[in-house]
Amino acid sequence: MSQYRTFTAEDAVAWAQKFGGLDNPSVLVRAQEVGDGNLNLVFKIFDTQGVSRIVVKQALPYVRCVGESWPLTLDRARLEAQTLREHYQHCPQHTVNILHFDPALAVMVMEDLSDHRIWRGELINNVSYPQAPRQLGEYLAQVLFHTSDFWLQPQQKKAQVASFINPEMCEITEDLFFNDPYQIHERNNYPATLEQEVAALRDDAQLKLAVAALKHRFFSHAEALLHGDIHSGSIFVAEGSLKAIDAEFGFFGPIGFDVGTALGNLLLNFCGAPGHLGIRDAAAAREQRLADIREVWTTFAERFQALAAEKTQDAALGYPGYISQFLQKIWHDAVGFCGTELIRRSVGLSHVADIDTIPDEEMRHACLRHAITLGKALIVIADRIENVDALIARVRQYS
Repeated sequence: MSQYRTFTAEDAVAWAQKFGGLDNPSVLVRAQEVGDGNLNLVFKIFDTQGVSRIVVKQALPYVRCVGESWPLTLDRARLEAQTLREHYQHCPQHTVNILHFDPALAVMVMEDLSDHRIWRGELINNVSYPQAPRQLGEYLAQVLFHTSDFWLQPQQKKAQVASFINPEMCEITEDLFFNDPYQIHERNNYPATLEQEVAALRDDAQLKLAVAALKHRFFSHAEALLHGDIHSGSIFVAEGSLKAIDAEFGFFGPIGFDVGTALGNLLLNFCGAPGHLGIRDAAAAREQRLADIREVWTTFAERFQALAAEKTQDAALGYPGYISQFLQKIWHDAVGFCGTELIRRSVGLSHVADIDTIPDEEMRHACLRHAITLGKALIVIADRIENVDALIARVRQYS
């Protein structure tokens, strides 16, 4: 960390000029810090015409909203850059392009996505991108298949697992997903009116057993190189385009975690829709979210199975019928992890705008209560939900 310094706007401009790949880098003249997260500085770099051309991102050595009392490893910037580069290799159409990375300064230079919008905001505002669920399913299938044992040679896979070990960021996930919401903890953040529902999480032995099993899978199933935090806030969309960003939680883990996190965020929007939209619009938006969930999973499963049939070299893994069994296991994992995402976003530190920005307090609390109830049910009965239609039926049941 001896060479590390926190970037200024001037530093960001200089870095973009040097590593942005423009034919005439001198046109880059101004930076604006736009990061709205807790872990990084993010600068947009503008040209002489006021057009944003490049993005420069620097990891901070601490959690921004807390300060230096919550330190973070800067190595997460390397892991993010390497994860996105690996994913870009297999799915360039749906992964942000990393143009340069400096490990000493924990700085990366990447393509500008100013012509895209963050998907979470568009979902909240009921703006439709019909291609996005299919593209998300394609992204998940491509990057997770091509970093799994179905594609990589055993020695290559084991070397990559070692290279992408990410213990500090994984510990954050382990606490927020599997520990904090199920105990009294200072990081938990929920309205006092929900104390009864949250206390019930702490007292539910069946739920805590299911969460323990999910946590153990997260610990021990190094199936593929995960994005690690693939929610609607780390996805940019435009007409005909979807791009994944922010992969600093990347590591080799259970495939169902990425799939379940993605589905869980669509369900968070489902739960929050009545607080943001009128009755008819909310009902229509909810139906669309359920259709989106079906399309994400169906696209993922069909593409993963097709890739496995075409490319798997291992005789055992390529045995007819095995991939169907494997996908069923991924599905059950995904449903469980989907439930943990709903609960951690409702009870824990990381609330999201799908519910947190609902203006009416009573409605906001009702939507949080809905997300907790739904998340709890999905965790407990994950192994009994056999397919995506059964999931949708369960969601309707708890609505």
